[in-house]
Amino acid sequence: MTLQTTTALSPALEKSAAKASETLQTAKAAIGTTVLGQDKVVELAMTAILSGGHALLVGVPGLAKTLLVETIGTVMGLDGKRIQFTPDLMPADIIGSEVLEESAKGKRSFRFIAGPVFCQLLMADEINRASPRTQSALLQAMQEKFVTVTGARHDLPKPFHVLATQNPIEQEGTYPLPEAQLDRFLFQINVDFPTLDTERQILLATTGATLAEARGAVTAKQLIDMQQLVRKLPVGESVLEAILTLVRNARPDQSPIESVRKNVSWGPGPRAGQALMLASRAKALIEGRLSPSVDDVLDLAEPVLQHRMALNFAARADGQTVSDTIATLKATIA
Repeated sequence: MTLQTTTALSPALEKSAAKASETLQTAKAAIGTTVLGQDKVVELAMTAILSGGHALLVGVPGLAKTLLVETIGTVMGLDGKRIQFTPDLMPADIIGSEVLEESAKGKRSFRFIAGPVFCQLLMADEINRASPRTQSALLQAMQEKFVTVTGARHDLPKPFHVLATQNPIEQEGTYPLPEAQLDRFLFQINVDFPTLDTERQILLATTGATLAEARGAVTAKQLIDMQQLVRKLPVGESVLEAILTLVRNARPDQSPIESVRKNVSWGPGPRAGQALMLASRAKALIEGRLSPSVDDVLDLAEPVLQHRMALNFAARADGQTVSDTIATLKATIA
């Protein structure tokens, strides 16, 4: 794949970026052979992982969210584990616990038994079904990449990513994610119903005698190298200004936009700008470019901002949505 850039970079960096882009395109195609008709979702999930972040997949049951996470783990060479979140799930069920053991000589000591969070790709299925206490057990792991049990630090494997799923329809017996945990997710990815042609293809491909199987295209070591490469890609002044304008204009106490001041209860913090900066670079690399554009920022604005903003009661009563507000914000970017 030919890489296009207007910025002079070292030949070594250009070579590394070209190789990484080809590898990522191969991985994306491999995921697409199993997860049909969700190209945008696949690209966003890959972008989140390439940026070193986590993603929240929101969609009704049966849209291949679980299959997507499993396939990404296989293709990207990541050791994956799955946790089914339920109301009775305890923090120790996620991070692990210490047990008292007695040796043959009668000496007693504590031994740490690692929980399923000790993996490279954790699928948190129906994360909003667990209690707030259990949800918070993921906070330190998602942000700090280690957990603390009885005062002892336990580092998580590298890389470490969480892809969580959430059902937006059934709310009985669920606990809404707190703002602090939502902010840990780089993206909120909305998984929609497939088109007619895609659904026909799904029916034919998944009800036959044989099913397509995903195969590895990337190793964990390659992924770590590509994540470091993303941070080396240059960002133009126009892209930086677009990110700052979007994020600051989304805050009601700083925004010059009247509808934002009137309708928005709280807006995104600096972590949203960091997410846009990294994700724009990752998106450009996936598409074979050495630097992001303002269009990349606009394309990623909704998945980055929608879970970091909230409308007040009056705006919701008038039928306003966060998506409407983000569209207004994007329209202010020249």
